[in-house]
Amino acid sequence: MSVEDSTAVWDEQEGHHPTQSLDDTVHQRVRLGILTIAREADRVEFGFLKKQLAVTDGNLSRHLKVLEESDLITVEKGYAGRRPRTWIALTRDGAQALDAELRALRALVLRLENLRPAPGPPDA
Repeated sequence: MSVEDSTAVWDEQEGHHPTQSLDDTVHQRVRLGILTIAREADRVEFGFLKKQLAVTDGNLSRHLKVLEESDLITVEKGYAGRRPRTWIALTRDGAQALDAELRALRALVLRLENLRPAPGPPDA
């Protein structure tokens, strides 16, 4: 089966290519990292995210703002002792968006794993 043939079969069976289901807000590397780490705990501290994702304060803050404005996370500011802290938690919408992203990624991987290599010239 050629790539064109497999694409036609996929389009008929699924209606679209799996990448069309990827969400640009969620799929960005740092934001996907934030959502997956937040999924692992009730809430996660800003400094932990910064270290795990190897980003600057400003870069992380910008990504958190995008996610918060999209209602995918909540941001809570407070204190641990006398030190200011910022905690991030996944919202219900955030969990659903992450689940949808993972389904799209699984569909993409499945599509590629199901491709059969095109027949090549016989070994001499």
